[in-house]
Amino acid sequence: MPHQFTPQEIADLEAVLSAPRFATYLRETDGDRHGAMELYCWNTNVSSAFYVLLQFCELAVRNAAVEAVEKEFGENWHLNRGFAYSLKNPTKRNAYNPRNDLTQCAKRLPTAGKVVAELKFAFWQHLFVTAHDPRLWDQHFADVFPGHDTTLTIAQARAQIYQDLDVLRRLRNRIAHHEPIFARDLDDDQNRARRLISWRRPRTAAWLDTFETVTPTLRSRP
Repeated sequence: MPHQFTPQEIADLEAVLSAPRFATYLRETDGDRHGAMELYCWNTNVSSAFYVLLQFCELAVRNAAVEAVEKEFGENWHLNRGFAYSLKNPTKRNAYNPRNDLTQCAKRLPTAGKVVAELKFAFWQHLFVTAHDPRLWDQHFADVFPGHDTTLTIAQARAQIYQDLDVLRRLRNRIAHHEPIFARDLDDDQNRARRLISWRRPRTAAWLDTFETVTPTLRSRP
């Protein structure tokens, strides 16, 4: 439903957001300040709607990965040196280092469960690279993702997860930093998140369909 904003309300929002941030919405609406306000409200609503979907998506993939790693390296996988050394260890400055992330968490946290909760989202994405196929995914992918597309090879399905996580991680970061997401292909983002949940547990994806609010919010874009 369209809102009615007073000029003062719009000016106040611009002051809260900052002129450069509000200008992003003004450009999209060709300088229409009321339209920019409507778009900002919608962007906030769709970001909120995506939060639930992304939460289930991250949990689904993370817990599937943990299950696979436990099958191969045992319940104390976070202390297993063989597993740690199988992780990438880039030396490039500012590059994410999954090996360092794991070892630092394992040093200061008492249990695998605590480590899981502290590892960055990027850590789980980095498990879905080709290097982990022989020992991890070739053996355990079908068990932990029973709903995956069986027309794909395991390597293709694992690569699809990596690609989906890369796209969704960027969406997640934009939402977390209160950035606009209206210019993204949000239908594609939604489909990627749902696919990952469905590959983990199809019935959970069907259950989420009954109450997620991304779909109606996308349809209500001003």
